[in-house]
Amino acid sequence: MPHVLERPLEGLAAEYRPGESIPLHRHPFAQLIYASRGVMTVSTEHGTWVVPPERAVWVPGQVAHAIRMTGHVSMRTVYLADDVAPLPGSGCCVVSVSPLLRECLLRAADFARAYPEQGPEARLAAVIADEIRAAPIAPLHLPMPEDARARRVAETLRASPGDPRGLTDWSRIAGASARTLERLFQRETRLSFGAWRQQARLLRGLERLAAGESVTAVALELGYETPSAFIAMFRRSLGTTPGRYFRRER
Repeated sequence: MPHVLERPLEGLAAEYRPGESIPLHRHPFAQLIYASRGVMTVSTEHGTWVVPPERAVWVPGQVAHAIRMTGHVSMRTVYLADDVAPLPGSGCCVVSVSPLLRECLLRAADFARAYPEQGPEARLAAVIADEIRAAPIAPLHLPMPEDARARRVAETLRASPGDPRGLTDWSRIAGASARTLERLFQRETRLSFGAWRQQARLLRGLERLAAGESVTAVALELGYETPSAFIAMFRRSLGTTPGRYFRRER
């Protein structure tokens, strides 16, 4: 990974096998992480972001993050200097990748590190920054609570989102009342406990579907009684069915 940017934008291409991961690390500059093939799961201490094709995750500078691959991943990353970084703030987010931004990212991966400052690469870098700035935010984030009691529950459910236990059962594990646990999730993640668990199931479902598993198998793993119940949740969250979503992404 580069440590010093010779130009305002620098591209990188890398290929990863299924199940590979990049351990926790950070960069002094912001980056947009995109996969033209496969699904990535980016994690920080504050949450998890699932990145299917046609999406990318924005990671501000100095944010420690790890990446896990689902399926064969063709990663295309661009690093951006502070003076051109298009998204303010210190938080990660998933953005939608337009066809124009996709082609620009693929092209940027082939840039020379010291491309001409007034050449076509510089103009394309400006287009990339504009496209990132205009990109819609995708609802593919699982925020993590900081309170130790709620965090204990969240870590367990993130690892096994199909666990069927209810709020009362989880409150005993947390060492807090059900009312307190609900309040902690609402305050620290801005989601109710039920909505948080549904988001955890959605993101795990995206990973499993991207790996080629059937809707039926994924629905049962995530604790849904029928595939149609999982499809209904998926449609409410992402506006389409799993089959159409992945056909569109491909």
